[in-house]
Amino acid sequence: MWLKHRGLFLDEMIHLEGRCSQAGAQSCMECNCPSLEYQCEDCLGSDLFCSTCVLSAHVCHPLHCLQRWNGEYFERVSLKTLGLHIQLGQVCLNPRCTFNDDFVVIDIHDIHKVSLDFCDCATAESHMQQLLRIMWFPLTTSDLKTAATFHVLKQYHLLSFESKVSAFEFYHALRQMSDNTGLLPVKDRYESFFSIDGTAEGDCAVLCPACPHPGKNLPADWKNGPQQWLYGLFLAIDANFHLKRKVVSNENVDPSLSHGWGYFVEEEGYKSFLHSSTDIIQEKSMCSSHNAVNMANMKTNRGLAATGLGTIDCTRHNMKHPNAVGDLQKGERYINMDYLFFSTLRHSILNTLNVSYDIACQWHKHLWHHMSAFPLPMQLSHAIKTISFFVPKFHLLAHIKQCQTSCSFNFKIGIGRTDGEALECGWANINPVASSIKEMGPGVWQDMLDDYFGDSNWKKVVGLGSTMLWKMKDALPEQEKHCEAFEDLDDGLQGEYGATLKQWREQVKAWERDTAQPNPFERKAQSMYEIMILILIIVCSLYIAAITMASVHLELAKEDQVDLQTGTSLVLHEDCTPSVLISTGLELEEQQQRIKIEKAGLGVHATDNQEGKLLQRSNTLQQRIDAWAKMQELYMLFLAALQVSESAASNNVAAAPEAIKLWLPSQLNRTLSNGKLHYAQAHDALCSLCSNLRAQMAILKYKDRNLHGQGANTRARNTLKAVEMRIDSAASTYKRAHTSLVILAPQVNETGWHTSLQPLDRANIHLMTDVLWGKTEGTRKLSWIWHMQGAGPNEMDDENTFEDMQVEWCKARAQAMRWAEEVDLLQEEMWRVVQFLEWDAQCWTNADKHEGRMAYAKRQGVLH
Repeated sequence: MWLKHRGLFLDEMIHLEGRCSQAGAQSCMECNCPSLEYQCEDCLGSDLFCSTCVLSAHVCHPLHCLQRWNGEYFERVSLKTLGLHIQLGQVCLNPRCTFNDDFVVIDIHDIHKVSLDFCDCATAESHMQQLLRIMWFPLTTSDLKTAATFHVLKQYHLLSFESKVSAFEFYHALRQMSDNTGLLPVKDRYESFFSIDGTAEGDCAVLCPACPHPGKNLPADWKNGPQQWLYGLFLAIDANFHLKRKVVSNENVDPSLSHGWGYFVEEEGYKSFLHSSTDIIQEKSMCSSHNAVNMANMKTNRGLAATGLGTIDCTRHNMKHPNAVGDLQKGERYINMDYLFFSTLRHSILNTLNVSYDIACQWHKHLWHHMSAFPLPMQLSHAIKTISFFVPKFHLLAHIKQCQTSCSFNFKIGIGRTDGEALECGWANINPVASSIKEMGPGVWQDMLDDYFGDSNWKKVVGLGSTMLWKMKDALPEQEKHCEAFEDLDDGLQGEYGATLKQWREQVKAWERDTAQPNPFERKAQSMYEIMILILIIVCSLYIAAITMASVHLELAKEDQVDLQTGTSLVLHEDCTPSVLISTGLELEEQQQRIKIEKAGLGVHATDNQEGKLLQRSNTLQQRIDAWAKMQELYMLFLAALQVSESAASNNVAAAPEAIKLWLPSQLNRTLSNGKLHYAQAHDALCSLCSNLRAQMAILKYKDRNLHGQGANTRARNTLKAVEMRIDSAASTYKRAHTSLVILAPQVNETGWHTSLQPLDRANIHLMTDVLWGKTEGTRKLSWIWHMQGAGPNEMDDENTFEDMQVEWCKARAQAMRWAEEVDLLQEEMWRVVQFLEWDAQCWTNADKHEGRMAYAKRQGVLH
């Protein structure tokens, strides 16, 4: 659509290079002066004026850019060359020109040379104040030669946040706007521009409105509330080694302007404490080999004043806490992180603390001993507080098994669905500035990062409404889903294991009250002997799993006996009752399925021995089907017509034994079949499925720990392949039984089986402990095959299986509780945000009565 207009656009742009419609004008439209030469680039339109008119029009616009028509083209000219003087002060009787009449103003569009006069009257303000009154920021405090407009400072401020542009890049972009040819001299004021960047410590930090702040957003009686976990403070500790700083300048030459008013700790006290604690030795990690712990003193710091940055954040909302940021001189040492931790806790009097750190398991061991060396105002009364230590969920898998349960967010009360990883996400926003700040002096480095952290906190405050809503929409259905899943599991175990469930509940509650009690979420380590015994138990259980079918056969035989005694029997053959006919048909159907699976897994290069054994089994199956079919014709007279029709459709080609259609009553929607047989068949299939899944897990464990070499691993793979075939066979048998129940249940009045015998999908066939793709420990659900009462009666007596079920029951309970807590925490946080903003607005409303301060306070109050 633009192509047909490109000529027009080009013509108009070239047209603007000349005098446009005024090329033939003879005089100024304002004063009729014949000298018509000047055009303003910043004023609206392209009109030409004389020097007198353009000068008077720009008394209040001294930073506009002018062009002069020299007879052939427009050339740039400044208002200073036309004689414009900028006089500061209202009515000045004693003007004072700047040194050498050389003053530079940095503005959004240009870098201007101006003629500036200060007011030197006796009652005049200082020269710096006079510049600030016209919204020009002096770049030095003595020998004033350069200023930047408030507009350009705001623009750089926002660009540095959004695009991470450095001061060097921004300033030189302004220079190119002044002259992109490089032929004209432009005053170099980069060094001056670069240096720009009764209050208590932490007062300038943007606080998190959703976190608990006593006296600001908590109920008056919050200390006596029944759910104290709702008023817990969530803290996350981490270090960032991208934000380095080289040895440039020092604190005496380049001090910070904030003095601990924002997010950084007060520098003098911090460095003084570190200097007095140089003899403290870093303890080695007793968990996994964490480099952050073991190599803290080995990290190179050659040429670096700071190897990185340590911070304390709000875990749930990813906002920096006041006085919680400090530079790291040599790696992630405990002494640095301890100071930041106790420094920010001076601002809180809460009794419940939930602390997240990727090495929390090691860091907290001697924390209270280390605290005794700190100044008294920084020491914490930890004995009267409830303090829990966690490892972020993503980092947790790198820790030993004990840490994975004792330091997990998933199992402690009052944590909700907090993951502890929010701090890691926040680094992505700040890391792009690393290259532009590493050459800064200590003061500018701190103030620049303080500014970035404040901007990040403010953006999160503004977005809290949508963030909270999104979290609540996610939490509500998850709460319902996980509570329902736990109730299903609990109900499935209640009948047979009611007393055991009561014991499990007491154990997990005892651990929640006191973590020194035995941890019900931990599994006992299994020896090789125990694993071998487990395999034997499971394999043996595969051959006795027919107890359910056997009990149903016995029940049906008793019913046949009663029918014979009462004369109501419908037996058409002395050796085969209807129930025997159907149960034999179900066995034949299962044998067909097994032979299908074995043939599919035989492969192209099967041996003669393998093919011979399979052919013998296939012939035996054919003979059994032929004998059974003769009995079937006695009870199903219409079967002959169906078989003739089927034979004609297949062109009289004989089907393989495993492909022969058995015409069971469930396939014909007839009521001859007894629903009890299919119900028992489904239970047997699930029992076999669960047993084989556990056998598969036990064999894999044994293989990984003990088998080496190609021969041993090949044999193990063959064993696993056989187990997988039995899993597929059990799943197919269950699906057939379930389909038969769906067809026959309405006719034989079988009810109540839908809740325990559900449709079986491939996603349901996995172990208790498996975490499927896309799921986490906190979002996964135990497959329903392990819920069903009696799904595995033989193996539930095994100690290992019993322990697995206890752990999974505890986890399912914890998941349901965490999602319910998440909903409660979100509701509490939403209420706290509203209360905090109302409190903050009231604070601004009651500000100083000075007009300027009051106006600023009113504007802030409206925002909140």
